[in-house]
Amino acid sequence: MPNDLPQRARNGGRAARRALRSAPNFDMLPGLHNKIPTCEILSGAQVERIDAASMDILENVGVVFRDDLALTDWRAAGAKVDGDRVYLDRGLVRQLITSIPATFTYHARDPRKNIPLGGPRAMFVPMTGAPYLRDLEDVRRNPTLDDLAMFHKLSHMMPCLHSSAHHIVEPYDHPISQRHLRITYSSMKHSDKTFMGMTTSPKNAEDVIDMCRILFGADFIGTHPVVTGNCNGNSPLVWDETMLGAMRAFCRANQPVLCSPFVLGGANTPASVAASVAQLNAEALSALAYTQVVRKGCPAIYGHYLSSVSMKSGAPMAGTPEISLMNFMIGQMARHYDVPWRTSNTLGGAKTFDAQAGYESATTLSAVMHAGANYIWHSAGWNEAGMHCSTAKFIVDAEQCAMAYRMAQGPDFGDFDAALSAVPDVGPGGHYLGHPHTQENFQTAFFMPEMFDNNSIEQWQAEGSVEITARALNHAKKLLSEYQEPKLDEAKDEELLAYIAKREDEIPAADELNQSH
Repeated sequence: MPNDLPQRARNGGRAARRALRSAPNFDMLPGLHNKIPTCEILSGAQVERIDAASMDILENVGVVFRDDLALTDWRAAGAKVDGDRVYLDRGLVRQLITSIPATFTYHARDPRKNIPLGGPRAMFVPMTGAPYLRDLEDVRRNPTLDDLAMFHKLSHMMPCLHSSAHHIVEPYDHPISQRHLRITYSSMKHSDKTFMGMTTSPKNAEDVIDMCRILFGADFIGTHPVVTGNCNGNSPLVWDETMLGAMRAFCRANQPVLCSPFVLGGANTPASVAASVAQLNAEALSALAYTQVVRKGCPAIYGHYLSSVSMKSGAPMAGTPEISLMNFMIGQMARHYDVPWRTSNTLGGAKTFDAQAGYESATTLSAVMHAGANYIWHSAGWNEAGMHCSTAKFIVDAEQCAMAYRMAQGPDFGDFDAALSAVPDVGPGGHYLGHPHTQENFQTAFFMPEMFDNNSIEQWQAEGSVEITARALNHAKKLLSEYQEPKLDEAKDEELLAYIAKREDEIPAADELNQSH
């Protein structure tokens, strides 16, 4: 009987488990194939009702495009244009969005890290845009280029993060007008995963595309998505010149853009979940349609940023039930139009990495997974409503994504018969810890989080009573000590640096260092 296995074998099993758990493995997990059934919270009639309401908004209220070139494009496409307001016929919108690819593949510098996207295929992307960070000592301060590089290195090493994003934190030690160049280079240099490109101006977006042409080749990016742009709408119902110009730069180069209305429920949308989704849907459709006016067939992603607003303070809130409901609904609308969609993940409004941050993030992550999102952005580090990126939370969030990834793979029946054969071996009242099947499968049968402490309180106290923030920061320091740079091709690296030097000479930088944000 397995209960009578020699003590030496049991001790050997424990030693093997310790060795395997301590061995570093930074291999990126393949893009997620989400097998969780999507939460279809809307009936078919309700989907049609939201669609009809959105089309009514587009036809009768219209959307402002504050951009002369976009207005010219819309007139040529057959839309009614009055001043800067565009009235979009529902037939035109439906016809335009049919050319958006339902699926496509992101191509990374390391082809083994290419990511299929769309349908059940998804990816996790770290947060971006934080004006502050909580650093390796958990101190809240202004970030630098070195801090940005740190997060790009951690993104590279976290198996469940599929992208190095772009400005995870704002590097305040570099001029604003030139910052996009160094941010893009950092994404390219410190990781060989796919990344995001800055859309802070049309010219900045063109610089990103130029750098991608250097890295991948001009012919290659014309037919292969390699970088993602994000274009935020100004809710309610406005797209501005900056975002539209950046959108054109990406679309002309056949690179995906996230068409993302910025929703603060109750502030820039009606104080109603269903009506907010109808407005957001109209805004997203107007931008998705425009991408196809710019270049028919270019990839585009139905985007949004969701937050509800506290009616007590006006502050944005995370992890609320309404945000989960809207994610479910938007997922259904995107599938209704057969386009990939983006959402935000592991959002927290807490000021430190505390229980509030954990609850908010877990609630959002669960909803996102059941909503069937494709481009799952802000998946690591987001706290204080995006005002800072927490290094500790970055590490734990990334592990939470790995746990969600495991759940979304569904149950594995591959060893079902072999595992069942252990039942008669052990019999009533026994245990499975020493059984050969357990010894062979302990590493893969159950997810074993590194950041959670499941020891007894006596052992936890004996080891210093270390709480999760300190554990995560210690782990981040360990990871960074083990980081190995995925070296750029030397000729491409030199060409990228020469391009940056040339553009920095051309772009004024005087008085632009923002050291007191």
